[in-house]
Amino acid sequence: MARVAVENPDTVCPVARSLDIVGDKWTVLVLRELYMGVSRFEELQIQTEATPQMLAGRLKALEANGMIERHPYNEKPLRYEYRLTRKGWAFYPVIYALRAWGEGWCKDESEGVAVRFIHRECGADVGLANVCPNCGAPVARDDLQPVVSSHYAKEREERRAAFKDRQQG
Repeated sequence: MARVAVENPDTVCPVARSLDIVGDKWTVLVLRELYMGVSRFEELQIQTEATPQMLAGRLKALEANGMIERHPYNEKPLRYEYRLTRKGWAFYPVIYALRAWGEGWCKDESEGVAVRFIHRECGADVGLANVCPNCGAPVARDDLQPVVSSHYAKEREERRAAFKDRQQG
């Protein structure tokens, strides 16, 4: 397991040290998008609604802490995409837990589930669990096919359209 220099040497508390890396809204939203397959700066900015400076800062910090890596996808102008490292993927259960908690405690039932996860192996909806209710297999992110609800897909598309309008106006 690759480790990075400790940012908060004043404590041995793993929660405090973890929060030094991922303890703000913008960083967690960037990670959410990376788990959803978004890898390019503009789309990360659109879906997180972060300013370019804020997003650049979070991406640099995630890279410095070994959570992501930059990979060029265009040479002129030089553009990068961002990919999760093994350490970045190891944070996924935290996002999954936040999702489950948020679905249960932060939304009205009428809103429905934003993203359903289907177990690739047996086709069952795993709901908010990390064990498939159909076949009993423990599931990791790679075992699941995300299905975005129409409401959430519309919300994401509206953010994209608003961003494009701001760029043109």
